[in-house]
Amino acid sequence: MENFSLLHPQNSDAVYRTLTKEAVNDLSVDFLCNALTEDAYERNSIKQLLTKITDDEEVIKYRCDVFDDFLRFPKLREDLTALLAKLADLRDIERFQKDSEASSLWQLINRLREIGGYVDCITQIKTTLESIDVKSQGLLTLKENVTSIYNDSGFPDLKKDIEDTLAKAQKFRSITLGVNLDALLRPKTVGVISLNDKPFTDSGILKRFTNFANKKSELHHGNDVSGFISFHPANPSTTSFGMGKFVTGAQQDVNQTFTSELTGTDPLSDALKKVVTDILRRTVNDIKSTLDKYININGYSFVALMPEIIFYIRFAELCDKIMQKNLPLCKAQIAPKEDRNCKIENLYNIKLAVKNVEGDNIDIITNEFVFDDDKRIYILTGPNRGGKTTITQAVGLAFLLAQNGIYVPASSMIFSPCDNIFTHFPADENDTVDLGRLGEESKRLSGIFEIATRYSLLLLNESLATTNVAEGLYIAKDVVKAMRYLGTRAVFNTHMHDLARDLDKVNSNVEGDSRIESMVTGVENGNRSFKVFIAPPQGVSYARDIAEKYGVTFEKIKSEIDSKPKN
Repeated sequence: MENFSLLHPQNSDAVYRTLTKEAVNDLSVDFLCNALTEDAYERNSIKQLLTKITDDEEVIKYRCDVFDDFLRFPKLREDLTALLAKLADLRDIERFQKDSEASSLWQLINRLREIGGYVDCITQIKTTLESIDVKSQGLLTLKENVTSIYNDSGFPDLKKDIEDTLAKAQKFRSITLGVNLDALLRPKTVGVISLNDKPFTDSGILKRFTNFANKKSELHHGNDVSGFISFHPANPSTTSFGMGKFVTGAQQDVNQTFTSELTGTDPLSDALKKVVTDILRRTVNDIKSTLDKYININGYSFVALMPEIIFYIRFAELCDKIMQKNLPLCKAQIAPKEDRNCKIENLYNIKLAVKNVEGDNIDIITNEFVFDDDKRIYILTGPNRGGKTTITQAVGLAFLLAQNGIYVPASSMIFSPCDNIFTHFPADENDTVDLGRLGEESKRLSGIFEIATRYSLLLLNESLATTNVAEGLYIAKDVVKAMRYLGTRAVFNTHMHDLARDLDKVNSNVEGDSRIESMVTGVENGNRSFKVFIAPPQGVSYARDIAEKYGVTFEKIKSEIDSKPKN
């Protein structure tokens, strides 16, 4: 179990690359994680997994198949959601085990809790996976592992040993202490008088004393209880020692040192640790001998699965909600990386689907999108608010989700994985103070080309769109030539229509096998259609459509002027 993962096959040597902070921001990864869960730990776990991508075809297929099982079987998600609470407990125990201040008895209790949690996890996963017909390699391997552990570890005996041993360790319900005072009536030393199998009640001091005198509640584990531990320092101003909540008067400030009730590491427990351990040595040794039989049992390997289970469950829940809105989702099919191709039918931006799920009434327009030998670089033009940024981001999110194994917002997708996704969206004005916007954007583009490869995906959104159009266009043309020469796949959406003209000349004069094509977002009858299609830039015709819609053509204005009464 130590090397097992639901994210990749065993012994995988896949290479992972982390998205840049710009790509994380431009693809709205935080927006997506917030839509998946309100829990901060879960959001952080999902983000860390989502932003580390690989182009390893075997890993991507492995993930796609695992997610397919999570989506097909609500019972799997329901049972594993219940398991998350046990995994969280194991995670907390792991932290406590690292606490060198915890008493030996508490270490043993935590060890028992760990083994008990481990047994519960194994049993629950085994029962769940035996009840459903999973198909993925990942979940079938998990099923084999837990079945083998269950059958080989003597679980019935183990469960009984845990119950008996934990009961033995937990029978101590209270401690009777003897406290010596100094001349100023301050607590000076304390000793253990007895360990009791019942808690004290508020029945009065006299009754407690009578019960003690009659030895009704004393447990006899030996008579070596005479050792006293100093609680009160010689210097009254020193507060590094104390009795936690038990100290009053001159030492009231040490009340603040009382710590976790889970670990037993408050000052009182620390001071009594040696005495209690000596008294309980027979019980402690008995517990240790029981645990030695299961020394190799470790539940922490399951803790490593916790973020992965959360990742699949939360995305499956979101996909369920999207499908309930009658929006298409599909399992991506993987093509060879070397092809650098992609064909997506009925693609849309998953952010729009999230807003629909959250209650917004959005009319979502889908599009076909293709990368192939005839077109790997698009210069995308169109009107303001015509969907250029939305479709550019949708392409990046489709690749990101597909390579993580998650269903993509489309009716079908077959694609060659990319080795990384690079984005170049408008910079925050605060980041352009030193270099100016054009200088800052040029520097970021140069940084991208230093690490991008022919297998990368580049998404440029209104890049180099400065007030000096000539300067921006000059640099943009060289950037497009560089993308062709590199051989990457790219979408460059822009208002610089001249960048999308004479592309045949660029394709002919610049060496490379990533052909550049012009793509536009449509306007029909003056209304934005949000449909994209292959065509030359249509800046003048777009302007004409908008002008006619709002009545600002010369003919329209002239007609209105002519229709006015003459003075």
